[in-house]
Amino acid sequence: MTQKPMIRCAIYTRKSSDEGLEQAFNSLDAQHEACAAYIASQRHEGWKLVPDRFDDGGLSGGSLDRPALQRLLAEIDAGRIGMVVVYKIDRLTRSLVDFGRLVERLDANGCSFVSVTQAFNTASSMGRLTLNVLLSFAQFEREVTSERIRDKIAASKKKGLWMGGTLPLGYDSHPDPQRRELTVNPAEAEVVRTLFGLYGDLGNLRLVEVEAARLGLRPKSVVTPSGRVRGGSPFTRGQLHYLLTNPIYIGRIRHKDQTYPGQHPAIIDESLWETVQAKLLAAGARPRGRTATPIDPRVLTAKLRDETGDHLTPTHTRRHGRRFAYYVSHRLIAGGTDPSGWRLPAEALEACLRQITVGHLRKAAAGHALLAQPEAGGAADLVHRASALADQIEADPALIGSITSSGTLTPGRLQLQLDPAVIAAALALPVAALSDRLIRFTCPFALRRRGVETRIIAGETIPAPDSVLQRCLAEAHLWARALRAGTALTEIARETGRSEPYIRTRIPLAFLAPRVQAAILDGRQPVDLSVAQLLRDGIPMDWREQARLFGIA
Repeated sequence: MTQKPMIRCAIYTRKSSDEGLEQAFNSLDAQHEACAAYIASQRHEGWKLVPDRFDDGGLSGGSLDRPALQRLLAEIDAGRIGMVVVYKIDRLTRSLVDFGRLVERLDANGCSFVSVTQAFNTASSMGRLTLNVLLSFAQFEREVTSERIRDKIAASKKKGLWMGGTLPLGYDSHPDPQRRELTVNPAEAEVVRTLFGLYGDLGNLRLVEVEAARLGLRPKSVVTPSGRVRGGSPFTRGQLHYLLTNPIYIGRIRHKDQTYPGQHPAIIDESLWETVQAKLLAAGARPRGRTATPIDPRVLTAKLRDETGDHLTPTHTRRHGRRFAYYVSHRLIAGGTDPSGWRLPAEALEACLRQITVGHLRKAAAGHALLAQPEAGGAADLVHRASALADQIEADPALIGSITSSGTLTPGRLQLQLDPAVIAAALALPVAALSDRLIRFTCPFALRRRGVETRIIAGETIPAPDSVLQRCLAEAHLWARALRAGTALTEIARETGRSEPYIRTRIPLAFLAPRVQAAILDGRQPVDLSVAQLLRDGIPMDWREQARLFGIA
């Protein structure tokens, strides 16, 4: 008789509340015992219970962020679990979306899912359909319960009851836990009155912050369940603003944008409250003083148009303290959105035009296309002056603005016209002697996206090293060398601070074809080649296929 292959089974249990978990035999134990009995009944199928327990007590099923569940998923990803057994499906999750993700993750690792009290598993299409139906009801139940809780909180606050949360400075919970009321803490209440009085006199949060620190006033100190002490440091302006706008200090309870008479005594009288609120409102309406930041004029201002004839206007934005400049179709600034409008990174566009113009000048000089009527006598000197002009444009980024007369951007093409007077002066020639092909020319122009970055592809492509690709390639070689030396993947992850899946997916970069690796190191790779593309498309074993797939000539 053929022996059944062994299936390692893990039991997952969960309870939403902490109630009863301190008992010697609680709900988690009951779930585990029922699942263990079911696994024992399937011993003839090769099922075997793993010794580790995966119990989440006091955690909701509305989220997958649960310690025991994450440990279980890590074991499944490592291939050490072949079957997940639960007492009921809603012990695993109550979210239909989360359940779909879990099933996909289990399937990808060859793991199945069984519910003890509901006779089905995910190995069949009918079982999955039944699971989806049950999860829909479980999710509906959770959402209805949440609505009931929200409605109860709203109704209680309308009656002026304190419904929990962080205790405000100046109040303590009622000694009777059955009464949802606040009682005044005399010492803290005096701090609150002092702060309201300071703002009533000074009318400036910054000055109140300084004065409160001088007087030694502090927020309420709270000891968290983990034993950490939170609070006790000097007030910040944000804390002061929240305190001064909290209607609880005039005896009212706030719920969303409404306030209701509370069942607790007020600390601040109405007149002082109104004074402080009026001053806060007036301070919020005052324009903030800003130091004018000089904006560097862009060198291509009023030089370029898009295919509709709209000027590309310089603009900028700030993100994370950094300033980013763009050339934008003016209609996007003047009003509304337009899918046909252009938005190009300013420095990249200016560098692109410099590269195009320099290449055009050098090519025209080499092909003796500088003059309308070429002359052999002074050709060598003319080529030398044209090369010197190209060198100047490369060395001085601002020079591209003076040498460019106008340009038109259309999808796939860039038409440029150089300033004939500037060119003629640099070449020591009369304007009439210049070739029209030198002054007006057209070149390819395209945009490619790499993640959030826009790359401009125009003219002749020059090598451009990609630091991200090069770093990932170097790291892949280091990790592959460490693995060959016998270092465990977990040890590499611990030393580098990277996750194991991150390292596992990037190590194959070390086995790229030598020609592909050389192109990355030299910056000769296609401009749209990225780490994401390499990971997404996969790396073929055949080196010639790699070069073809990744566009390496």
